[in-house]
Amino acid sequence: MKIYTQRLEKSDLSTEQQTTIEQQKQAKNHLCLDFDTRQRSRFKAKTESNETLGVDLPRTATLKSGCVLANSQGDLIQIMAAKQTLVEVTADNGFDLMKGAYHLGNRHVPLMITPNALYFEPDHVLEAMLSQLGLQTQAVQAPFEPETGAYKGSEGGHAHSHHHASGHSHSHSNSHSHDSSHASHSHSHSHSSSSHD
Repeated sequence: MKIYTQRLEKSDLSTEQQTTIEQQKQAKNHLCLDFDTRQRSRFKAKTESNETLGVDLPRTATLKSGCVLANSQGDLIQIMAAKQTLVEVTADNGFDLMKGAYHLGNRHVPLMITPNALYFEPDHVLEAMLSQLGLQTQAVQAPFEPETGAYKGSEGGHAHSHHHASGHSHSHSNSHSHDSSHASHSHSHSHSSSSHD
């Protein structure tokens, strides 16, 4: 089994290598991988022509559709984003779509953004939230290429946290009987929690 250990930038490919990649694509000698697999640095996969191969890369960012890998013998293989089930989000206007993107981004959901729709991996909690915002959602089959943004170097930034587990200080109005706990965090909010009973 061939093991591919190096990632090449398309701009680094010679004309001859680009021709090889094109011929391989015609012969279905490439990998179609879903987003979860493209986030891994080590995996086994089958090409579209059913050849099994291994990938063992240094920890790097997610493999983008169209990127090329090489092995120590100089063999090349191209990675393509496979179609997978996604939730497509649409709205009656651009402002509502922008609001949807804001709320999804606030939950750190991997999100693919196009001019007329947003796409994310299926999650009924998020779909319900978007419905309440007046957005339309439907399941579609499409390649998933989410925005990389400021977090592109962080592997596994894929945790679906629907509750604010990171404590974005959204708990000012909790009137439970833990009034002394706010004082120990030395927050400089303008509320005094000691008088709330």
